[in-house]
Amino acid sequence: MSRIRSVAGSTGPHRRSLLAATGAVALSAGAGYALWPDGGTASAADSGSAAEGAVLASSRQAPAAPLAPYTRGTTVAAVADARRGPGYRRLAEGPGWRRVVRDDLADPRSGRAGRRTPLVSFVQLTDLHIIDAQHPLRLEYLRAAGVNAWRPQEALTVQGAVALVERVNALRGAPVTGSPLHFAMTTGDNTDNNARSELEWFLTVLSGGRVTPNTGDPRHYEGVQNSGLRQYWHPDSALRDADKQRGFPHLDGFLAAALREVNSPGLNLPWYSTVGNHDAMPLGCYASHGDSYLTDLAVGGRKLMDVPADEAYRLRQTISKATDPEGVRYGDFLKAHARSMRSVTPDEKRAPFTPAEYLRAHLDPAYRGPGPVGHGYSADNLDTGTQYYTFRVADDVLGISLDTTDPGGHYTGSVGTAQLRWLERTLRANPDAYAIVFSHHTSTSMHNTRRDPARPGERRHTGEEVAALLGRHRNVVAWVNGHIHRNAITPHTGSGGTFWEISTASHVEFPQLARVIELVDNKDGTLSLFTTLVESSAPHRTDFTDLSQTGLAALYRELSFNVPGSRTDLAGGPGDRNTELVLKKR
Repeated sequence: MSRIRSVAGSTGPHRRSLLAATGAVALSAGAGYALWPDGGTASAADSGSAAEGAVLASSRQAPAAPLAPYTRGTTVAAVADARRGPGYRRLAEGPGWRRVVRDDLADPRSGRAGRRTPLVSFVQLTDLHIIDAQHPLRLEYLRAAGVNAWRPQEALTVQGAVALVERVNALRGAPVTGSPLHFAMTTGDNTDNNARSELEWFLTVLSGGRVTPNTGDPRHYEGVQNSGLRQYWHPDSALRDADKQRGFPHLDGFLAAALREVNSPGLNLPWYSTVGNHDAMPLGCYASHGDSYLTDLAVGGRKLMDVPADEAYRLRQTISKATDPEGVRYGDFLKAHARSMRSVTPDEKRAPFTPAEYLRAHLDPAYRGPGPVGHGYSADNLDTGTQYYTFRVADDVLGISLDTTDPGGHYTGSVGTAQLRWLERTLRANPDAYAIVFSHHTSTSMHNTRRDPARPGERRHTGEEVAALLGRHRNVVAWVNGHIHRNAITPHTGSGGTFWEISTASHVEFPQLARVIELVDNKDGTLSLFTTLVESSAPHRTDFTDLSQTGLAALYRELSFNVPGSRTDLAGGPGDRNTELVLKKR
């Protein structure tokens, strides 16, 4: 078995145990390997070899044996549920979701609960969509073409994300095995609009610190929610807007509270980062980095808030059908509506960030938190212009983070030939390690084979091709991803092995979930992957008079449930939620 650094580079032989034994249970140190931000490495005393990187973070201390399941705060114990009635519906605590055993890929054997040994336990966060709600390039006006094109809860993404961090920190062990949680992984769309303000807020929320979720005028909100336009919810105003007609509440002081400073404790375990299309491209779909007109609008003092329904519909179709991947027609659209734009306060913090700036921000020591440095990314990623890497999570478990965004534009994904070959080499070099693959896109949302402008001669590959590659390797046990904002668990059978694809709902749309995943050896020729969904720490019941940080996090969830026209299937079915996924052991 070889150790792989968190670099999209070469592999070499290594065998170094990161396990700490507690009774009969093997526990990972949850450590990653990465270069320091200045391109150097830790000392040889720390790493065993200065050229090989360093152990950068440890998992939580193991509780005293025997370990016990910890389900408090998970959806096994309780789930936010809506009260009956028409119009705007209040949330309350409802019964938890049962655990479903799935035998699609292997037969579960009796007595396995008494034999199982934990290998690794971790948390997946995905599609946080930290939003700068006053950003001039937001597409709120598409609500004229579809009521669900704008979310009334968008000003509260920071408060909601902090409450999710608090929930993860409160988990004292894994829900099934009680094992310590070894790390957290965010599987992309960490930001919403490729804005520097959003990137700063995201990194601060996960690493710890204070965030003021406001840009532009520091004294007050400047956006659609105090615009006087009836198509948007105006919480502070007496205006009888369309959402209030649906039962949305009047909340004095809401917008001022939404812009107040928020304090995040930061995750108390190591965390890693995977890139999504909203992190890679403006609006999550336009390959328009370097477009001076769009950048000037992003940081400038004009914002479009309202367009006719027919024009909104045409723009929405253009985005959906990917007929304008570089945003040329989008720029023309904005120019045509220049006179309709409203004045706002300019702010340089709203500028788009490049992939290199995304990497540098992760490598910034200010956002290290509990580590590792770079959160998976390294100086080698900067040098090679890549955003994929590997990391060791246990002596016999390897994490692989892919970059499935397509720099050529559009929100669906693909991977280039160089990355696909790297993935193949990595799996071949580590046949004795169970591999867990992370990406933003799912296998079915990777059908965008538009060429990368920086690598025009390189072919792009679909999710079907990636799944086929993973299925050739017996050591692949899971492909963990997001993007579709829906819980979905899919079995895959390949030419050489089988694995589970685990897709988790977003934290911007109801039901606002994250997922704990546990890999165990059943000691009977099978493995099990346990998946357990968790909500944020915010109370299920809201109090319209409570505009504290916690009260706003609760409102974030309830408002998301009540978004007009929103999908009601994002929680998935019972077999996509809390599960035991059985696999044959390699």
